[in-house]
Amino acid sequence: MTSKLVPSNPSAVMVIRDITPNITTLSVPFARFGLFRVGGRGTIVRLTSGALSVFSPTALTPEVRAKLLEKGDNLKYIIAPDIEHHIFISEWARAYPSAQVIGVEGLPEKRAAAAKDPKSPSHGGEQVPFATVFTQKQKGQVRISEEFDRDFEYEYVPEHMNKELVFLYKPDRTLIVADYLFNLPATEQYSRTGEPADKGVLTKLFGALMGTQGRALGQKRYLWYAGSAADRKGFGESAGRIAGWDFERIVPCHGDVVEGGGKEVFRKVFGWHLEGLRK
Repeated sequence: MTSKLVPSNPSAVMVIRDITPNITTLSVPFARFGLFRVGGRGTIVRLTSGALSVFSPTALTPEVRAKLLEKGDNLKYIIAPDIEHHIFISEWARAYPSAQVIGVEGLPEKRAAAAKDPKSPSHGGEQVPFATVFTQKQKGQVRISEEFDRDFEYEYVPEHMNKELVFLYKPDRTLIVADYLFNLPATEQYSRTGEPADKGVLTKLFGALMGTQGRALGQKRYLWYAGSAADRKGFGESAGRIAGWDFERIVPCHGDVVEGGGKEVFRKVFGWHLEGLRK
């Protein structure tokens, strides 16, 4: 993994922010394919039990360790919410060996293949066992644990090209997503770099496509024609269930946090799929 993709100095550029007393975001620069500035974000959530969970973990810097200690350091769940957001799960699993690692079908195999590939940056890497793997065959049936399920709703969307897991942290009415929804530009994620989040023509073009401003036609088209092309009906059914949840905030991996009006943003971005359910 080159420095164009992930920062070589994460402590210097990461923004650690408590967006609620129970939710902390870890926002970093990230360039997709080394070209599009989309930002990256890990999210730590403290459950009502006191246990901690991390979604799309970023680098485990000394500052992140200090934040975990501040919150009790009882990390029990490490979650890779799609087939792409898994780069740092080994680092976190080493630091917290008793934590459950949770992911989606295809990810354990993808990581195993990368570990055997001499050309892969992960070549020779250790294999982290997954406690829970979500599969299309068992969609709607896989559960994580009693304490986790008290605080979270979750929906597996295998119809998305990246096999997305979407979570609702019910106590704070907060939706947590990976590649399911973008909210570019990645202003917060580039705020400590000294450079604009929308630097470069390609980033500007991609940002216009994957924002939520205005009618969000670019992102709606992307989700309709690409993201859900394999099974729009199944994708729409998942969107319908998520739209029925009670949330006000959206924490995406890519782009800024939607601090308010999250349900309206969601209904706008997934509008074509939601309308399809009524036809």
